[in-house]
Amino acid sequence: MTRFSITVTVRVTLLTLTFVLWGSAACVVAGDRSDATCMTLDEVQAELRVAAQEVETLQSDIVQGKHLQMFSETLESRGKFIFARPDKLRWEMLEPIASGFVLRGDTGTRWNALSEEVEDFSIDSDPVMGVVAQQLLAWARVDMEWLKTRYTMEVVEAEPVTLRLVPRDPAEAEMIESLSIVFAPQRSHVAEVVMREQGGDWTRMRFTDVEVNAALPLRPFQAPEF
Repeated sequence: MTRFSITVTVRVTLLTLTFVLWGSAACVVAGDRSDATCMTLDEVQAELRVAAQEVETLQSDIVQGKHLQMFSETLESRGKFIFARPDKLRWEMLEPIASGFVLRGDTGTRWNALSEEVEDFSIDSDPVMGVVAQQLLAWARVDMEWLKTRYTMEVVEAEPVTLRLVPRDPAEAEMIESLSIVFAPQRSHVAEVVMREQGGDWTRMRFTDVEVNAALPLRPFQAPEF
């Protein structure tokens, strides 16, 4: 079975949801504030860790814009994201083509509504989905040590907290120039991710209507039926 149209989403997911990592100390000036506000990476780490410890569930809408150098327009897609501790999540694009996957620990299910294909997978036997699962769960559980081994990072802004990530892996760096991660004011979740590719293409993902520790919809970690 093919990887469906979810392949593009997976590529972004591998990178854009690695947004809770940091490293050595640095000092920045908050954007438009009149006072110079310094935050070390250690301070950012501490604040984000405290906020993440309070999160049991997350759910939000996703608005994704994709800009290709060869086109003048930005392509837009929309979807949903749901997470529940310790290891359940749903990543689903709804427009223009519905596709997605759910993860339940070490196993999951992916689907494509256009072809009405549904496929179960195991992260042990599927390397691609295994990497996706590691990345997403590292974000959701704030596994900073795991993430720091894969990216260098710096604090760009103190308010809102904005981090710039650069891949350590040479193969990944051939495709991805950097990631810019903007956190919501309360630090509990990411508000925006921008992935800049080598060559000028970029993808922006905004997480809107975010609900933290709210009641989840019925059967959120089951694949749809066609």
